[in-house]
Amino acid sequence: MKNKEEIVDDKLTTTRSPRSIAMGAAFLMAMAAVGPGFLTQTATFTGQMGADFGFAILLCIIVDFIVQMNVWRIIVVSGKRAQVIANEILPGLGYVLSFLVAAGGLLFNIGNIGGAGLGLNVLFGISAENGAVIAACIAIAIFVAKNAMTVMDRTVQLLAVVKIAILIYIIFVMAVPYQTAVTHTFVPTHIDFYSIVTIVGGTVGGYISFSGGHRLIEGGLKGEKELKYVNEGAITGITVASFIRVLLFLAGLAVVTTGYKLDPTNPAASIFKYAAGNFGYKFFGILLFAAGMTSTLGSTFTSISFLNYTRSEKSANKMAKYNRVFVMAFIIISAAIFYFVGNPAKVLVVVGAINGFILPISLAILLLAAYKQKIIGSYHHPMILTVTGWIVVAFMTFASVETLIKLF
Repeated sequence: MKNKEEIVDDKLTTTRSPRSIAMGAAFLMAMAAVGPGFLTQTATFTGQMGADFGFAILLCIIVDFIVQMNVWRIIVVSGKRAQVIANEILPGLGYVLSFLVAAGGLLFNIGNIGGAGLGLNVLFGISAENGAVIAACIAIAIFVAKNAMTVMDRTVQLLAVVKIAILIYIIFVMAVPYQTAVTHTFVPTHIDFYSIVTIVGGTVGGYISFSGGHRLIEGGLKGEKELKYVNEGAITGITVASFIRVLLFLAGLAVVTTGYKLDPTNPAASIFKYAAGNFGYKFFGILLFAAGMTSTLGSTFTSISFLNYTRSEKSANKMAKYNRVFVMAFIIISAAIFYFVGNPAKVLVVVGAINGFILPISLAILLLAAYKQKIIGSYHHPMILTVTGWIVVAFMTFASVETLIKLF
C-alpha cells in the first residue's frame, strides 16, 4: 500500500512515507557501494596508476547510473525481487542468481566486517579480530531491533554524514592536483581493465546493484505509480556515492603525487596518516568503521533478500520469522572467517573483481525482463536505458574477459 511500510517482526508495524523509504534505499545503496572495499580498492589503484585511475572512477559513475536506473525501475514496476524475475525468464535461473549474489555478498562481507574491525583497531588499539566480533554484534543488534528497517536506514544515513565530513576535511588540508586529475580522468595515458572491473564490481556489482531495489520492495513500493520515488531515490544514492568516490580519489592522488608510497597492507590508512599525521589516522579509523558497518548492513540485507521467493503476504510473514536467523548466521559466518583467516585488504580487492563478473549476468537478466509483459505488464521501459544497459553488459563482459586473460 502506498504511504505505508509494513515491517513484520512479530511485535511492531510502522508507517513511513514513500519518499522516506526511497531515501532509505538511496543511502543503503550508496553506503554499500563505498565501504571498506572501495576505500581499499581506490587507495590501491590510485597508488599504482596515479591520476589515470580517475578514468576508472568516471566509468564507474557512468555505469552506476545506468545499472541502478535500470535495476530499480524494473524491480519496482514488476513488484518482484530479482531472483523471482530470473525464474520467470528461465526456470531455475533465479536460484543460480541467488547463489552468485549471496556467495559474492558473503565473501564481500568478510571484508566489510574486517574493515569495521580494523577501524576499531585504529581507534582503540584492540585487535582487528576482536573489533570484527564487536562490529558483528552491533550489526546483529540493528537487525533484531523492533523497527529493524528504520533503524538500519537511520544508522546508514548518520554514518554517511560522518564519511563525507571526514573526507572533506582531508581534501581541505591537502594540496590536491585538480588539473592533473581532470586531464587524466578524461584523457588517460593508460587504461587498466583489471582496475575497472574491480572498482565497478566493488561499487555496483553483485549484491550492491540490487540493494536499493530490494529495499524499496521491502518498504512496499511496487508498481509503475512509484517511479517518481524510484527516480528520486536512485539519483540521490548515485550522487552521494559518486561524491564520496571522487573525494577519496582526490585525497589519494594528493598523497601519491608527492612520491609517498602507500602501505600495501593498509593503503587507505596511509593516505590519512600522511595527510594529517596521527590525528588523520584516527579519523581514518572512524571512516573505516563507518564504511565497514554500512556495507555490512547493505550486504547482509541484500544477500538474505535473495533467499526470499515468497509471493503472497501469508508466505512473506512466515519467511519473516526466519529472517533473523538467516541474518545472524550470515554475519556470524562472515566474522568467523575473518577472525580465523584475516587479510581483508587482499580479500576486498579480489572480491570486487568477482562481483564485476556477476554484474553483466544480473543486468542482462533484468533487461530481458523489461520486455516480458507477464513480468512488467503494460510498462514501457525507456529505450535509452535499454540501449545503455546492453552497452554496459557488453563492456563489462569484455573487460571481465580481458581481466581473466591478464590474470591467467
